[in-house]
Amino acid sequence: MRCRVSKPPLPARNLKPATIAVHEGTLRSQFGETAEAMFLTQGYVYDSMEQAEARFTGADPGFQYSRFSNPTVDMFERRMAALEGAEAARATATGMAAVTASMLSFVSAGEHIVAAKALFGSCRYIVEDLAPRFGITSTLVDGCNLDAWQKAVQPNTRAFFLETPTNPTLDILDITAIAEIAHAAGAKLIVDNVFATPIFQKPLALGADVVCYSATKHIDGQGRTLGGIVLGSEEYVTGPLQMFLRQTGPSLSPFNAWVMLKSLETLALRVERQAATAARVADFLGDHPKVQRVIYPFRDDHPQVALARRQMTAGSTLVTFDVKGGKEEAFRFGGALGIVKITNNLGDAKTLITHPATTTHQRLSADARAELGISDAMLRLSLGLEDADDLIEDLSIALDAI
Repeated sequence: MRCRVSKPPLPARNLKPATIAVHEGTLRSQFGETAEAMFLTQGYVYDSMEQAEARFTGADPGFQYSRFSNPTVDMFERRMAALEGAEAARATATGMAAVTASMLSFVSAGEHIVAAKALFGSCRYIVEDLAPRFGITSTLVDGCNLDAWQKAVQPNTRAFFLETPTNPTLDILDITAIAEIAHAAGAKLIVDNVFATPIFQKPLALGADVVCYSATKHIDGQGRTLGGIVLGSEEYVTGPLQMFLRQTGPSLSPFNAWVMLKSLETLALRVERQAATAARVADFLGDHPKVQRVIYPFRDDHPQVALARRQMTAGSTLVTFDVKGGKEEAFRFGGALGIVKITNNLGDAKTLITHPATTTHQRLSADARAELGISDAMLRLSLGLEDADDLIEDLSIALDAI
């Protein structure tokens, strides 16, 4: 159970995301601290045996054990729920714990999941490999093809799962249309919203039932901590999701929750700057003779640009591009970078570059990568907070090395 804040900390009006991300969900102790407190505790002391009993029956909404709930984690969950426009949220130790819990908390043996083919490698593993071990079948579809979603529906379909923009090809999937297909089938639509962030896209408002994040990415955004979060209706979150998390234990540490609370205060500033830089870098790459292809959702040459502009308020902090050549040229380019760092992470204050075919998507077969459009020449660039001119110069020097 969660402690309830007796008085909301913000006025009851339509506040903007940047304001919500600074203030919402704060629970102050008797000391009246300005910054949120960090409650590093495993358990909680009760005034009496009767109170302990009431906590476990739910009659007293206090805390019991930090695997179930914790005041600092609770603040992070409340703030994220307010930012996302969700009724409730539960935090997890990692983003993959959030993805796994979002599905396995309510889908049972004998039931079916439909998912887009274009997924982060670990997400695809959950759908393709892990779920079938528990008797849950799955079908992967071209996420941009609405007919494919419709045709994949079976009488036992319980969940649709997608990410948009996709990793790493930055395809844009129509959340509203796919939600309508899911709901007509009696299924929930789960959206991994990591690439769009809660600032640029609101899947619940577009018809999704559940949203999940790797909070490791933009929400922390500074390469420090791991975390995840799942958001949705009160019924879903406090029902099957809460039971799954309570019994399986992928709990977010209070310290990590505290770090992310402080990170949320600058989330809007960070991602807006990063997206502006991404748009500039995409245009630079698009004009360069050694770049074969550039993918950025808000560029006019993106195949789903109209949809991107309809359901997002900015084009994301990531740019994907193919250099002319193949793996050798992509590696030579990466080796010539000075400011941009090579890693598999994203959504950081530092600009990061990844070669998906040999890292995040290396477990897929060559045919599966080709089907998704992931070539050996493809690179995924996550823009940080450096000066855009410095980044463009760094990329230009590296392209000259090819």
